Amino acid sequence: MNNVKCSILDQLPRRRTRIIQCVYVVGFMDLFGVSMIIPLLSHHVKDLGASPTVAGLVGTWDDVDLGASPTVAGLVGTWDDVDLGASPTVAGLVGSTYGILQLFSSTIVGSWSDVVGRRYSLLTCLLLSALGYGLLGMSTSITLFVLARIPVGLFKHSLSICRALLSDLVSEAERPLVMGHFNAASSVGFILGPVVGGYLTEHEGGFYTSSFTCSAIFLVNAGLVWMLPWSEALTPPTDANSNSSISKASCHSNHIAVTEQNCYHRNVNNHTTGPVKAAKGPAAPGKNRQSWSWDQDWGQVSLFQPAWRQLSSVGAKIRTVASSDMWDLFLMRLFMAVSIMLYYSNFSLAMEERFLLKPKTTGYLISYSSTLGALAGFLVGPVTRLYRNDMASLLLHSTVLTCGLILLYAAAPTVWHVVLSSTFIAISTTIGRTCITDLELQRGGARASGTLIGAGQSVTAVGRVLAPLLSGLAQEFSPCGPPSLGVGLAMAAVALLTVRMPKWDSRGKGEKA
Repeated sequence: MNNVKCSILDQLPRRRTRIIQCVYVVGFMDLFGVSMIIPLLSHHVKDLGASPTVAGLVGTWDDVDLGASPTVAGLVGTWDDVDLGASPTVAGLVGSTYGILQLFSSTIVGSWSDVVGRRYSLLTCLLLSALGYGLLGMSTSITLFVLARIPVGLFKHSLSICRALLSDLVSEAERPLVMGHFNAASSVGFILGPVVGGYLTEHEGGFYTSSFTCSAIFLVNAGLVWMLPWSEALTPPTDANSNSSISKASCHSNHIAVTEQNCYHRNVNNHTTGPVKAAKGPAAPGKNRQSWSWDQDWGQVSLFQPAWRQLSSVGAKIRTVASSDMWDLFLMRLFMAVSIMLYYSNFSLAMEERFLLKPKTTGYLISYSSTLGALAGFLVGPVTRLYRNDMASLLLHSTVLTCGLILLYAAAPTVWHVVLSSTFIAISTTIGRTCITDLELQRGGARASGTLIGAGQSVTAVGRVLAPLLSGLAQEFSPCGPPSLGVGLAMAAVALLTVRMPKWDSRGKGEKA
């Protein structure tokens, strides 16, 4: 495997670069639309006649992909007041529908995108999410509200598929840079969305207007994805233009198509069966052209193949990931996800009880940290280059820093210490989250990127279930209880990394040899 480090702008054809930029727009609009709805969910459920507890449970972080800003994602669950006198049956139904569906569907839909291709899976998720948010705008009862959450819970995985698509488009060396920019764009959308949603709510029928606007945004995203130059950007180039482009990127090989495969998809880990064979030699008008047809969208089975064949391929990919030696990365992701959620779980209440801060002042601090979290996405590329793409070391150092900052917040004697911890934790968590995703893709292989990213989201969903329970228990003892428990989990993550990293290094050296 060639160790080629080519600049994205030189290595990728112009149309591929255009796809990357359009994916950034899709990520921005996705969370912009979703964040218009989240602060309004509890108020809408109250208007439908539900108890305040149901409303509070609906307004949790279910719709939030923690690939965006961890600050705003973690604080979604603090926007609503909870009254403890509700029907537990209805509360459990409404509050858990989305989370449970996401827990089981993340890996399945991600694997399905590996099987049928990014284009059609992304279009399906966007269109069905648009349907779900449109139904949400027409919900006039709790039953309709729950039904509207089902398509969104099953298919709101557009951001995960976008990350898998970006992983397919760029080389391993450039992947952290591109992922960081995508996370930054998504986070900016999440910050701006509530402003527009709040403005629309001031008018009559504001929730319904926001829901239909969100649905329209997803339809626009689907149209944008449909119009991308997929076939022209993703088909193998001809000998004439590939010679010039590869020469420009300083990539030399006896087989032009194989070299391009190494530049764009370096981390295939022996999973390149179909496209590589088709790439050797000129493209014949018959069989080879058909072999490349699925590679245009990175799919292995046609969307129109029987459902049993698609399910069989999905199951095979999931079994491969489940039986792989990646438990340490997924456990690391779980520890840090719960730790960060515990940090933010009672942030507003702790600021009021510990430092007598008014909600308005706490809101300013939250906005400050959220903005830093979004901007930190642009630091990922330079930092990874500083570490020479040693993602394991970077993950260890960012985890140690995050652990120290949570400890500083838990023991903070003044507000200024909280400001200091909020400043740097937004940066450390953004870098750490990108590192762990990149390590999962490195070890799992690019051909299963959708499955791997989906599995990571499922692990995070488990954290969403555990964090509120642990936070409630810890808060019984002290307002500092949740972040203190978060420190313990972060220390466990550091210990796990310290033990497992030498094995990753030895395995990597063995593969190179």
